[in-house]
This record gives sequence, C-alpha cells and structure tokens, in this order.
Amino acid sequence: MLRLKEKYKKEVIPGMKKKFGLKNIMAVPNIERTVINIGFGRLVSGKSPKDQEKAYKDILKDLALITGQKPVLCSAKKSIANFKIRQGMPIGAKVTLRKKIMQDFLERLIHIALPRSRDFQGISLKSLDSDGNLNIAIKEHIDFPEVSAEKAQMIFSFQVTVVTTTKNREQGLELLKLLGFPLKV
Repeated sequence: MLRLKEKYKKEVIPGMKKKFGLKNIMAVPNIERTVINIGFGRLVSGKSPKDQEKAYKDILKDLALITGQKPVLCSAKKSIANFKIRQGMPIGAKVTLRKKIMQDFLERLIHIALPRSRDFQGISLKSLDSDGNLNIAIKEHIDFPEVSAEKAQMIFSFQVTVVTTTKNREQGLELLKLLGFPLKV
C-alpha cells in the first residue's frame, strides 16, 4: 500500500496529465486542505450547563485524538430564541488539516474508518460538488482506531470536507478515484 504522497507522485500526476492533457506538473490538481466540522446541537440540547460543559470537553478530546490537532470552538454570532441559542454560546467545533497531518488523516479515513463503518458501500457521487470538493458524513466517530468504543462517553457524527484545487467536478472525481477514495461508480 502506497502512502498518499507517494501515490500522488507516482500514479496521480501521470494519470491526470494523460487524461486531461496537462503539460505542466503544477497544473495537476491536488488536495489543498481537509476540514472536519461538528455541530453540538442534539448532543447537548436539554442538558444542564454542567453536563453541556462535560459533553463539549469529551467531544473536543475525541476530535483531537482523531485528527491529531486541537479543534477550534465555534460560538454563536447572535441569539436565536427558537433554537435556544444565546450569543457567544458554543455551537460547534472545526479542525482544518493541511500537509502531513491531513495526509495521515485521509489515509486512516480511506483505509480504516470508512471500511469499518456499518453498511458502507462506497462514497456516493452526490457528495462531490461542482468544484470537485468532497463532503462526507461520518456517522460514528468510533470507526476511527484512536477512539476506544468502550471509553467513549457518547457517540457523535461529524462532517469531513476534502477541498481540492480542481476546476470542475470531472477533474475532482478523477483525482479522488486515482488517490484511492472508495467511490460508488
């Protein structure tokens, strides 16, 4: 099994140059960053402030284990009474991964987490947007080997966005296919 960076150099660059007629290596698209998002909504609603604080800490700890980087807490910009949200209240967390940490995360995602997830049959092509970026929902964070299912206080889902430098959907699809993402084709 080739590492993601080696696979990009040995297989993706020649494949993309051949398929799209690219002359320069720098014109070959690549993965720019990976963003992991989680919303606290259902996980903390209806809990006391003390229980909410504990839930935030558990979620952030598990997210840091999975990504290898400390998550950033996102706060509400304004109060919304219908959702019981007050200005400045934590409503989610995000992590932006680049370079080596991103490659390590994507390798674990492709080769370990996605195959371990229940009823996984491939990533739907609807997850790919018109710019060639991929959005995946991970239903259970315990699919990652870093998190012990026995020690997990709560099971949560999160979103992974893989941002590419492609110009269109077709290039994005080919790039992800060559990198080894398990896409439903």
